[in-house]
Amino acid sequence: MAHQSLYRRYRSQKFSELRGQSHVTSALKSAISEGRQSHAYLFSGPRGTGKTSTARILAKALNCDNVTDGEPCCECDSCIAIEQGKSFDLHELDAASHNKVDDVRDLISKVHLGSPGRTKVYILDEVHMLSAGAENALLKTLEEPPAHVVFVLATTEPHKVVPTIRSRTQHFQFHLLPADELTEHVQWIINDAGLDVDGDAVDYVLRQGGGSARDTLSALDLVAAAGGVPANSDIGVEIAKAIGAKDPQVAISSVQTALVNGLEPRVIGETSVDILRNAFLASMGASLDHLSERDQTTSGELATSLGAATLTRSLEALGQTLVEMRQAPDPRVPLEVCLLQLCANGSAPTPTPAPAETQPTVASTPSSVESASAGAAEVAELRSQLAELSQQVAELREELRNAPAQTRSAGPAPAAEPPQKSGPAAAARSKLREVTAKPPPSPRSKQTTPSDAPSEASMGTPTSNEQPANAELATSSAPPTGPNPDQETSPEEASASPSPALGQALTLDGVIDVFDNGLDSVSQRARVRYKGGRVINVAGSTVVFGVPNEIHQKRCVELRDEVEKLLSSHFGTVSLEVVVDDSPSSPPPPSDPAKIEKVKPPPEADEDVGPVEELADATDQSASGIDRLTDAFPGAKLVEPPPE
Repeated sequence: MAHQSLYRRYRSQKFSELRGQSHVTSALKSAISEGRQSHAYLFSGPRGTGKTSTARILAKALNCDNVTDGEPCCECDSCIAIEQGKSFDLHELDAASHNKVDDVRDLISKVHLGSPGRTKVYILDEVHMLSAGAENALLKTLEEPPAHVVFVLATTEPHKVVPTIRSRTQHFQFHLLPADELTEHVQWIINDAGLDVDGDAVDYVLRQGGGSARDTLSALDLVAAAGGVPANSDIGVEIAKAIGAKDPQVAISSVQTALVNGLEPRVIGETSVDILRNAFLASMGASLDHLSERDQTTSGELATSLGAATLTRSLEALGQTLVEMRQAPDPRVPLEVCLLQLCANGSAPTPTPAPAETQPTVASTPSSVESASAGAAEVAELRSQLAELSQQVAELREELRNAPAQTRSAGPAPAAEPPQKSGPAAAARSKLREVTAKPPPSPRSKQTTPSDAPSEASMGTPTSNEQPANAELATSSAPPTGPNPDQETSPEEASASPSPALGQALTLDGVIDVFDNGLDSVSQRARVRYKGGRVINVAGSTVVFGVPNEIHQKRCVELRDEVEKLLSSHFGTVSLEVVVDDSPSSPPPPSDPAKIEKVKPPPEADEDVGPVEELADATDQSASGIDRLTDAFPGAKLVEPPPE
């Protein structure tokens, strides 16, 4: 006799033999014993949970001669014929391969025919694969079949079954089997079949089955034939432990060993995702009844070592990698790259040597986990110092931007001294404070002439003998122009005297001329945005620029630094203020009443056109459609239509 697979050999023949589906079997037994069976059933659930087996047992019970409490006897001719597949009372149709309208019509044409037993049972497996036309053809017969006909529809994807079919059936949902019940079933089969299988093999087949009885028995059949658990059966656990230990060498070597032993890259990825998901469920305190006791313990250990954040990141990365592997030329590469990234993510970087007085002392330990924790703490401290330093730099930049306005008023207020700290960040902050406290003198005195520049005394410019102590540092860090904050200037002198200039004084006419002719040196975006506004006024060293609306104002403010740099190259330190101009038609007030705004004269008409008397009349270009056709086809004649 040929060998028969375990899942076929040990297929359930009675309701009492079904495992893990008591909510279905109790309802069906009660309906059969009381004669209240439905004309159509819908069985849905994961693969290998007993849907087709239950449908066959239902067919037995509906035609059995010795039914006891809804259970078939499995001894009468009808039960034996159904078990052997020879009964005319049971018709099975694979809807995945017979999904056309003609197939359903052929079935419907035979529904009204009688059969030897009391009830004719039709089992449509994978009913969600029916085409739309086949589903519509089945509706009427499914709703009102003959009295001796019962339909049983089975599917693994009930959401794909149209609601019009679901509403005509009694829907029973099958569940995955819990690990303890499936373990008991596997142990009974091992003893009954006389298989030489140890405890590790039982854990392996339960993990491979994942709660499906058929998948578990298929894995058991493979283990029995191979004489033990296949190599690399724990590849998912090894990869998960390598991710937790941040050890890319172990992860890649485990993948390579599994590939050499015949595992596909996608199978490795799916196994790793399954192991990581079980660990994630353990970290969330979810039920792990579908796992064996050994796998539950392993999932708890992985959840503790990896943590919920690492598990979530790993599941997301591996899931995306499985999608990318479908189109990859070599699916091994995306998997290996993903594992390298997961192992490297969060590992402690090589610390930069700090000064002797601030270098932290880290106690050496043989544990790689403790080293990683110490490195993570060090990284967190460095990030905190970097964030603090960035905040200080932002505040100093803001103070430098507002320095000219503060100089024209009562002078800048001394900044509060930050708390004294040691380390590279504190040294950088101290150096920046020295730069902003005493900026270098403006080189204006070397470039201006006595005729167009104020005296050194009025501007507070130090002489050549009065060099600041931090001249070398200031020359490399501070701006080269601008007033010296060490010299006090009254508000009247600041408003009356021009701002420091590099060759010319800051006037309204000069600024307008720069905006008319000098914007070519800035970027195209700045040139386009500032062409849409106009210069309104010049107050001290501040140029007021008007734009039509607030949106234009925001776009100009984004590129204000470029224009300020352009103006400073002509007039010294200049700040630009962009405002909304409520009266764009009014001309800007002149900086000097004696001067009149320059207006470009319009072009002379005679220069553009030339002598009017020499102009000649243009040819008449007006022509009808018929004239254009005759011109396009020389020699053509116009033929009048004959009179009606």
